Amino acid sequence: MSMMNSGCSDMQGLTVSKKQNKNPNPKAGPGLIRGLFQVDGASVALVFVILIVVFMIAAPKAFLGYRVYMSFMATVPPPLIIALGVTLVAVAGEMDLSFPSVVAAASYVFGILFQQWELTWFAMILAVSVGATMGLINGMVITLLGIPSLIATLAMLFLWGGLVTVVSGGIQLAIPDIYGTPMHTILVGRIGDVFPAQMVWTILIAGFIWALLNRHRFGENLLFIGDSLEVAKVVGINVTREKIKLFALSGALSGLAGVLLTLETNAYFSSQGMGYLLTVIAAVFIGGTSIYGGSGRVIGTVFAAFIVTVIEAGLVASGIQGFWTRFFIGFVFIVSVTANAIIENPDNVPLVRMLRTKLRNN
Repeated sequence: MSMMNSGCSDMQGLTVSKKQNKNPNPKAGPGLIRGLFQVDGASVALVFVILIVVFMIAAPKAFLGYRVYMSFMATVPPPLIIALGVTLVAVAGEMDLSFPSVVAAASYVFGILFQQWELTWFAMILAVSVGATMGLINGMVITLLGIPSLIATLAMLFLWGGLVTVVSGGIQLAIPDIYGTPMHTILVGRIGDVFPAQMVWTILIAGFIWALLNRHRFGENLLFIGDSLEVAKVVGINVTREKIKLFALSGALSGLAGVLLTLETNAYFSSQGMGYLLTVIAAVFIGGTSIYGGSGRVIGTVFAAFIVTVIEAGLVASGIQGFWTRFFIGFVFIVSVTANAIIENPDNVPLVRMLRTKLRNN
């Protein structure tokens, strides 16, 4: 038994060494610039700053004033909170596409409880619990039935969405009386009548997710699972349990996003959350989280969520027709994922690998 534990420890040490080698000393190997861009969020933050400067020049009336930035602070938190959960899912080499329906479900639960019984904090707790339960079931479907997460969560997107529509009767709920309540003021009010409070809570959640991924055993387990499922099992990680916990957490964060969205808009509608599908997935992978699993960039996800929103607002403010926004977001998506793959390991990109082979041969 001691020999087995020793072997597992050696294997874990080798795996940790392997992970650490993915982030070399900036002064060695690829050089200082590449090392700098491997810092969580550094390259994405630079892109964000460049975009702001470009739109300040292209649309000065909008981007030289503070109001557009306060608008970003009010609208970005819900999709960003979802993206933080999906970032953890992607770190484990999985995917969660069910979150739009989870957002709608939590939004409906919160809206109906407030409308019928004027419940606030309890309604939020119940709504987040509904989201966590949906995520828990997603995780069980994936781990116990052996269905790939991409397919399973896509199916659950329609299953949960259909269930919410049936339960709600497809109606919309308006809850204008929520405005001015202590809960509304604390969660989505305006600090100093200017700064949206939901951004403060979102930053705190982002800090918690960063610590969970980088300073907690749960995050370490996710990194092992995403890097090598077989190694994770060898070192004694209960993969099934960790994945179920992971999807439950993702569902809870989606549920919380649904509550914040309902508080901000004072309304519920059955398609709530569907508009976040592109924004969330783009934020996760533009932010630098590996599409192969085993590596995640929480700070990168934060900046990337703002990048997507800035592109949408900036193009419209610059006089470019709205349908171009998806084109540019898709373009940035492809470029970012490719760049991140090259930084992580150039051999992951066939074109780069082919060019390097030709250069060596020449």
